Amino acid sequence: MSSPASRAAASQPGNAPHYAVVIVGAGPTGLTLANLLGTYGVRTLLVERGSDVVDEPRAVSIDDESLRTLQAAGVVESVLEQVVRGYGTWYYSWRGKEFARVEPNASEYGFPKRNAFRQQVLVAQLRDNLKRFEHVALKFDHESVAFTDYGDGVRLQLSHAGEIKQVRCDWLVACDGGRSGIREQLGIVLAGKTYGKRWLIVDLTGRTSPFRHTRTFCDPARPAIRLPGPHGTLRYEFMLHDHESAEDVLDEARIRQWIRARDPADAALPIARKVVYTFHARVAERWRTGRVFLAGDAAHLTPPFAGQGMNSGVRDAANLSWKLAAVVHGRLGEPLLDSYEEERRPHAWALIRMAMRIGRFMQPTSVASAILMQATLRLVSTYRPVRDYILHLRFKPKPRFLSGFFSAGNARRASAPGGQLLPQPWVELYHGERIRLDEVLGSGFAMLMLPGASLTGFGQLFERTGVPYRRVRIVPRIDDFIEPPEPGCNDAVIRDDAGILEDIMRSAGADVMFVRPDRYVLGYAKEGDPASIAALAQLFARLACATGQTRSAVSQEAAGTVVPADEEMAEKID
Repeated sequence: MSSPASRAAASQPGNAPHYAVVIVGAGPTGLTLANLLGTYGVRTLLVERGSDVVDEPRAVSIDDESLRTLQAAGVVESVLEQVVRGYGTWYYSWRGKEFARVEPNASEYGFPKRNAFRQQVLVAQLRDNLKRFEHVALKFDHESVAFTDYGDGVRLQLSHAGEIKQVRCDWLVACDGGRSGIREQLGIVLAGKTYGKRWLIVDLTGRTSPFRHTRTFCDPARPAIRLPGPHGTLRYEFMLHDHESAEDVLDEARIRQWIRARDPADAALPIARKVVYTFHARVAERWRTGRVFLAGDAAHLTPPFAGQGMNSGVRDAANLSWKLAAVVHGRLGEPLLDSYEEERRPHAWALIRMAMRIGRFMQPTSVASAILMQATLRLVSTYRPVRDYILHLRFKPKPRFLSGFFSAGNARRASAPGGQLLPQPWVELYHGERIRLDEVLGSGFAMLMLPGASLTGFGQLFERTGVPYRRVRIVPRIDDFIEPPEPGCNDAVIRDDAGILEDIMRSAGADVMFVRPDRYVLGYAKEGDPASIAALAQLFARLACATGQTRSAVSQEAAGTVVPADEEMAEKID
């Protein structure tokens, strides 16, 4: 326990503990960001006004992209133990007859596209995994009450047990939800709309039905959704009519009557939670002001019809974490951080639009509109390309940026062009072990090379800036033997039996592919074609103004050894 003298000293601005990054809000986005920054060696403080992580099953669907991010954070294997992998959605007409199925079975990014999970289990796992990092602190019962951006750093005031504490940081990230106090202090508006329709959410336990897929009842009389989850959990969602009050619909007898109409076997299950929600489709007008960023629900609010609200926040964390790390460690210049909103905002809005389209389909306003929409879907599904487009969830916007820190170059026709998330196949190592690609690539940049590509020429792209990278040689799929890497060399040698990586590089007309730490394609190059790497070199040249220069004293302190000025703030996990 700290003394009154030490607490008084800590309240003085000059003695305030300093961190490279302070994150406000220990929800899925904030916890994922803290875990990622931990893997990058960034001194981080995560503060949460509650006494612990939220013990409520808010989100229920986690997608392949989010699982890949948790893989990068080093926690995916424990998370997968608590996840029901690979589920689809069955659609039922206004007469209760099944008329369509969406059952994606691909695992392009290394994991099934849709998976059922329990948010309270995930956030607890992410909380506990922060104990791995000596340079990451987590503080509960600490509420952000004010902050000041001085241009070269941020001072944050935290309320704890009736006391005001001060901390300093280079960068502040607001992951404090849809009612973000930090966003309000910045005067940033959430543009978009709020849905007039309200939905009743009911979580149950003790499910006995083994049916794994979601059932969506497109019934104008009462649109409803049934979502099975892990460990015998089950969620029902019912759309409410304008004349129905929240008090009336929360009546247990009425809830069980509605459930019985959809599946009598579920009607007697214990109710763990019931709440009425209003949904939003909104995006913050800007995601960065000075040294302060917005992420997760503080930056965007997504209707739940596509299960992408939490997943979009995890994408924010994946995008922002490696960029903050590169700037904090003095490897790339601060302009890199401008690409966070540039890349993420359009994609987040595309997913919101998708959710709104699905919502209109799920909420027919009349029997006539239900008949028309459902008959149209049946008709177009008789055409195989359309059926596969729907069945395998290909209507979901691709994880691809319109602009940002990447080079399209001469590979615009590549099957995975610059700015798009690279597929993650299973690859084989020289001793026969098969692992997911990202386990080979490491945590920094990567350079994948087909046979004949130069080791030194292309590597200079990264060596000039000092950013960590790994060279990965791809053995042709027809080769029977994989030669091991040279002793003492950090290179990797892999074979992609499915030929996915080789096919991507051939489609780009390249023999070298550069990949960012978040596994988006940085660009391509070809041996003997100096012009093909010029655009990539130009990307780094734009950030060279801060690269290699002496960092400020606070940045050196933030990236270096953790020496908190206050004993109480030095406690790692409250």
